Amino acid sequence: MPATTSTPRRLCAWLLRRAGWSVHFRWPTSPKCVVIFYPHTSNWDFVIGVLAYLSVDWPVRWCGKDTLFRPPVGALMRALGGLAVNRRERTGFVAQFKREFERVDSLHLAIAPEGTRARTDHWKSGFYRLALAAGVPVGLAYIDYPSKRVGLDTFIDLVGDEHKDMARIRAYYADKRGRNPAQQGEIRFILPGARGGDSH
Repeated sequence: MPATTSTPRRLCAWLLRRAGWSVHFRWPTSPKCVVIFYPHTSNWDFVIGVLAYLSVDWPVRWCGKDTLFRPPVGALMRALGGLAVNRRERTGFVAQFKREFERVDSLHLAIAPEGTRARTDHWKSGFYRLALAAGVPVGLAYIDYPSKRVGLDTFIDLVGDEHKDMARIRAYYADKRGRNPAQQGEIRFILPGARGGDSH
């Protein structure tokens, strides 16, 4: 690895160790996958998550609300792999990123299915619909504050049965706790048609 990249990588790993965090990372089993990150209850999740993926030199792309990409930090967010998504509108998220998966040879796309740090009573279903449409596996990334572990070590192929797929995901995250556990969103999708339906 060139020295220009190894120095930031070592620095990120050192910062995490100094803060007591350990990274548990398994390289994705496919050149293309959707990765979900849960739980997301604090701004610190972003900082720790970025340090974690930089420490293992993983070229992940991630979706974030478009307000993160405004000046003066927008350029930095894009340099870190961010892709802006407007969550206030139904913007064809699944179709847009399905085309992107078809266009490129490799893409690991990370999404926080809660969509916000605040408490929600359901997940947004965009990641699920996208993975099925693109025919790619789902990686289960996590942050667990009690153990100070952050990582990605499990990948699943969706079967298309929402109840079975979500049951597997719920089981995996059952012992993961965020910085503010009371704000963890319920691992379920909203009922079709309720409150105008669901989006990304």
